[in-house]
Amino acid sequence: MSQSSTPASAESLRPLVALAGHPNTGKTTLFNVLTGSRARVGNYPGITVERRMGEAGLEGVGPVDVLDIPGTYSLVARTGEEQIAINAMLGLAGQRRPDAVVICVDATQFVRSSHLVLQALEFGLPVLVALTMTDEAKEAAPDPAEMGRHLGCEVVSVVAAHGRGVAELNTAIARRLRDPERREIWHWQPTAWLRRLLAETRTALPADWPSCDAMALWALMSVEPGDELHGIPAALRRAVHLPPETRKRVDDEAILGRYAFMDATLAPLGHHEPDRSLTERVDRILIHPWLGLLIFLLLMFVLFEGLFAGADPLIHLIERVFAAAGDEIKHALPGSILGHFVADGLLAGVGAVAMFLPQILLLFFFLGLLEDSGYLARVAFLMDRPMRAMHLHGRAFIPLLAGFACAVPAIMATRTMERRRDRVLAMMVIPLTTCSARLPVYTLIIGSLFPARRIGGVLPAQGLLVVFMYAFGMAAALLAALILSRALPPLRSRRLPLVLELPPYRRPRLRDVRGMVWDRSRRFVTDAGTLIVICSVVLWGLLDFPRQPASPSRDWKAAIAQVEPAARPEVERAKEAERLQQSYAGRIGKLMEPAIAPLGFDWKIGIGLVGAFVAREVFVATMGVVYGLEPDTAGSSLTLREKLRQEKRPDGSPLYTPLVGLSLLLFFALACQCTSTLAVVRRETGSLRWPLFLFAYTSVLAWLVSFAAYQTGRLLGL
Repeated sequence: MSQSSTPASAESLRPLVALAGHPNTGKTTLFNVLTGSRARVGNYPGITVERRMGEAGLEGVGPVDVLDIPGTYSLVARTGEEQIAINAMLGLAGQRRPDAVVICVDATQFVRSSHLVLQALEFGLPVLVALTMTDEAKEAAPDPAEMGRHLGCEVVSVVAAHGRGVAELNTAIARRLRDPERREIWHWQPTAWLRRLLAETRTALPADWPSCDAMALWALMSVEPGDELHGIPAALRRAVHLPPETRKRVDDEAILGRYAFMDATLAPLGHHEPDRSLTERVDRILIHPWLGLLIFLLLMFVLFEGLFAGADPLIHLIERVFAAAGDEIKHALPGSILGHFVADGLLAGVGAVAMFLPQILLLFFFLGLLEDSGYLARVAFLMDRPMRAMHLHGRAFIPLLAGFACAVPAIMATRTMERRRDRVLAMMVIPLTTCSARLPVYTLIIGSLFPARRIGGVLPAQGLLVVFMYAFGMAAALLAALILSRALPPLRSRRLPLVLELPPYRRPRLRDVRGMVWDRSRRFVTDAGTLIVICSVVLWGLLDFPRQPASPSRDWKAAIAQVEPAARPEVERAKEAERLQQSYAGRIGKLMEPAIAPLGFDWKIGIGLVGAFVAREVFVATMGVVYGLEPDTAGSSLTLREKLRQEKRPDGSPLYTPLVGLSLLLFFALACQCTSTLAVVRRETGSLRWPLFLFAYTSVLAWLVSFAAYQTGRLLGL
């Protein structure tokens, strides 16, 4: 936060409109309506937090840039995540200063939501209020003109989901852009004591920060020992280093002053409280300590059973398409390296992961519906009690649940927790939750090695196993949090209470959900696809070379010529198996085999585990490459799952049994096989110690649990 910025570029000549507001005030919906399909995703300058930018066209102004600022309840900041809002709204830390700031205020709770508006007005920002959710508030919503007169800025009523008020808002934004006047508006009067303190603090503010009382007040309320703000000069830290009782006096005077104005002036504008009786009746069930938990577990079962059963036909179709395409290429380029490269490298690797895209799309869609309806906030409240028992902050449940999609954004979501201890503990256990990258691995193993039968003639065994793996991952994360919080001194601390605002239930906005699914899926395909293509090419090279073994066990050419034609495919298979074992990848797998054999794994799985350390889903691509290079005896096109089921030991017994599958499932559930996750932990903690610890403890834990499961199964004769 050390530099102001107004870069001289072609883009900076275009007006910038910033959207701000509390979470769940309809800000993202308004952003989508204003920008349409012209949104783009990037990072804040010098920060790894994602930001959304878009373009809107305003009559009389032309194209403008629209910035969606992450939801925040206040401009007071003590964490890096909270600091983003103040930086974006004031144009600090290398960012452009907005020419207009549109603050979304929820009409169902407009008094509390207006606190952010008062703070922005104190800074003299060009504020415009979008009064959202007026369709839910009905007659309880305040009159926009009256509200604007009391605040000192224009207020426009908007129902973005239905397009109502959007044209009026665009006109108001254009009007605000044509009127660049910035004036500081204070709706409460600091005492003489606080004014003297503000004047003293202003002298310590950096020269490139706004020199105003609001900036000084921000420093007094935000900068304190133990905060995690960036770019705060040492001189300013010394100037605002106040005794705790003095700091509390500053906080009380500012906050109580604003709320006194809002209660006296804004609250009477609402005719009566909005009808929340339906929300309250539903909450009696959904956040009930036991009934609510049971409903949540049933919902998760339906969700993950739907992922497995609903996407299975598409998975089979994609499998067949890629297998047939590989056969066609081999027939078109018989015996050539290029044909092997395209069919067994690119298509086998990418196709083995692409076939699970339907499940990933469904996962993102279901989570989007739950989030947009307001249910996920209830789940966080519901899970606070068990989270507290495991020494986790209640807010950690949302990152844990986000871990079902991907551990990387889930770890970044821990920034909403104030204390470093809470964030680091959450980072250490989030990789144990079942991310979408594990889903292709689980589906491959369960679909290949576990029979598709129904328990009691009703419940599908494969679907139940998927649900069990998700529940196992969450249970492992909670148990690990309990142990780590007690065993590691840096993670021992008193747990803070959960403060959470429950939004009203809303009908999910399919346009927003669809946009979220498209955005996350596109990034999954582009990021994972690029990585998989590179890994597939490298693995194909390691598996296909050297093409001639240095010391073959026999003269294969003579052996093929001497046997009957009907037996030649079997000899060809033996020849290819020996070549594969002596390839570079085979040698790596053989080196690993003594360490993984007690888990029931062979050298081929070892190759897959090496690839999985790049990204978990690469395991499926690796196995696809391994078995794509092995000809089947029938000479027909077999899918990867069929090849795994048919794999035999030298004695003719199945190589991959359900017990081996269970051992492999447990290993993948616990091992942190994702370099991206380790990299983001390194970035978020600012230390190499924590990602190394995460990798070490999850690897050891995965080996021990997998070993115990496999060896116990063998003792029981499974």
